[in-house]
Amino acid sequence: MEPSGSNISSSSNHTLNSTGGSGPWEITDKARLCRFLCYGSEGDVYTARDEGRVSMDNAEALRSMLQEGRGAEVVEEIKRFLQDGRAVRPGPSFFALAVCSQHTDTNTRQAAFKALKEVCRDPAHLFSFIQYKKELKEGMKCGIWGRGLRRAVSDWYNEQDPMSLAAAVTKCKRREGWSHQDLLRLAHTKPAKDAIALISKYVKKGWKEVQAAYAEKENPEEVVKVLSYLEVVEKVKHSCDETEVVNLIEEHKLEREQLRTDYLKSKQVWRALLKEMPLPSVLRILGKMTSNKILEPGSSETQTICDRIQSEAALKKAKIHPFSILLASENYKRGQGFQGKTKWDPDSSILKALDVAFYKSFMNVEPVGKRFVVAVDVSTSLSSVVPGMSISTAVAAAAITMIFARTEADTQVLVYSEGAVVPCSISADMTLADTTVELVKIPSGSTDCTLPITWATENGKSVDMFIILTNNPLWMFAVSPVESLKKHRQASGANSKLMMCGLTSIGHAIAETDDRGLLSICGFDLGALTVIRNVAQDLI
Repeated sequence: MEPSGSNISSSSNHTLNSTGGSGPWEITDKARLCRFLCYGSEGDVYTARDEGRVSMDNAEALRSMLQEGRGAEVVEEIKRFLQDGRAVRPGPSFFALAVCSQHTDTNTRQAAFKALKEVCRDPAHLFSFIQYKKELKEGMKCGIWGRGLRRAVSDWYNEQDPMSLAAAVTKCKRREGWSHQDLLRLAHTKPAKDAIALISKYVKKGWKEVQAAYAEKENPEEVVKVLSYLEVVEKVKHSCDETEVVNLIEEHKLEREQLRTDYLKSKQVWRALLKEMPLPSVLRILGKMTSNKILEPGSSETQTICDRIQSEAALKKAKIHPFSILLASENYKRGQGFQGKTKWDPDSSILKALDVAFYKSFMNVEPVGKRFVVAVDVSTSLSSVVPGMSISTAVAAAAITMIFARTEADTQVLVYSEGAVVPCSISADMTLADTTVELVKIPSGSTDCTLPITWATENGKSVDMFIILTNNPLWMFAVSPVESLKKHRQASGANSKLMMCGLTSIGHAIAETDDRGLLSICGFDLGALTVIRNVAQDLI
C-alpha cells in the first residue's frame, strides 16, 4: 500500500469520466466556479476552518467564464449559492460579485449591481464587497466609484425598511476600514424617503444635528418612529444609570453592539441582553456567561437559558444543526476558552439541556435522499482531537455517522481495519455515546481506505456517496480510489461519488484526478457537511 498523491488539480476542462468518455465526471469551468463559491477554492480539497482571504489566484474559472461572456450566469450562481445555503462562507461570493461588477462587459456589470441587495444582506456584507472592489482595483486596472456602484449603493440604502436600517447602522457602524458615512458620501446618495434622509443625516452629521433639524417639525409617522429609536440608542450610549439601560434594552430589544463596552461588565445588562439574544449567539457565550456568574447553578436565568436551548420551536426557528450543538456542548464542557484566560465550571443543567437539544435538532437536517455508505477507519486510535475543536475524532466520527443514519433512509455504516470491513447497526434510538462505542469495537491495525468501496461492489450494493472517515495522517490505498470507484460505478450503474474525510489531515487530496466525483475534506467542521450535501446533490 502506498500513500495518496499530492493535491494537484489539472486546469483542463475536458477530462475522461470513469467509463472512458467525456460526461458527468468532467470538471467544467461551471463546476470549478461552484466549488469556489462553496468554499473559496476551485480545487478538490476542502480545508475545515480555513478563513483565508480569496483572490484572483484561485478564481481561474470565474475569469474564464467572464471572458466567454457568461457573466449573467455567474451572477445567478452567486445568488443561488447564498440564498439556498450552499456556501460554507460568504466571502468568495462577495469577491466574485465584486469581480463581475468591475468587468468590461456592460451586461455583466449591470447584473452584478442589480444583485447587490440580494447578495449583501447586511452592512458587514456590503463593506466586505466594497473592500474586495478596492483590492481588485489595481489588478483589474479600473476605478471603483463609477456611476453603476454609486447607484447600486444608493439603492441598497434607499430600498431598506427604515427601522431595519436604523438598527443596522447602529449595530454595525464600521467594518474592513469602511463606514456608512464613507459609503453614503462616496455614492452621493440622495435619500428616497424622509426616514432614510433622517438616517443619512444621523450617520453623516450625528445626533445633535438630527435633533436640531427635526425637533420643531411636524414629522411623518415613519420619521417619528425612527427618530424615537435613534433617541433610545443615544440615551443608552450616554446613560450612567444601569437600571435605565436595562429597561431600554428590554423595551426596545437592543443588542450588545449598540452598547458601550463598559456596560458589558454589568450582570444586569447581560441578563437583559440574554432575553432576546439569538440562540446561535447564546450558544457561543455560554462559557463566558458561566464564568461571569451571570448563569449560576439553580438560578432563574440558567433555567430560562436551558428552556430556550431545549425548545423545539427555538431550535427550528434558528435552524440549529446538531453538529453546531455538539461543538457548543464540547466547548462548554472543557471549561475554558481557546484564547484568553476565561475559565468556568460547567453547569450540569446546561450540559443536560445541550444533550437534549442535540437529539432534537436532527429535525433541522433536510434529507438529500441518496444512498450513503459512511465508513469509519478504526485502524488507529480515535482518541486524538479534530484540529481547531475540543472534540475527539471518535465523537466526531460518531456524530457524523448519526447525522446520516438518522436523516437518510438508505445509509449503511461500516467500520474497517486490517483488511476487514464490518457493518454496524446504528439505529435512530442510539445515543452519541452508544454510537461511539459501536464504532471502536474491532481491533486496530493497518488499513486501506478503498476497502468500503470494494466491500460495496462485492456485495452488490449500489451507492451514491461513499463518506470515508479516517484518523490516519497518510491515506493508504491498495489500489487507486479512482479505479475502485470506477469499478463500483460500472458494476452498480450508480453515479457514485467519494468524499475522503481526514479528520486530522492538514491538507492533501485523495489522488491526482480530474474526476468530479472525488473530493477530500481535511479536518472537519459544520461547513464540511455543507460540502458533502452539495456534492451529493451534484451542485459542485
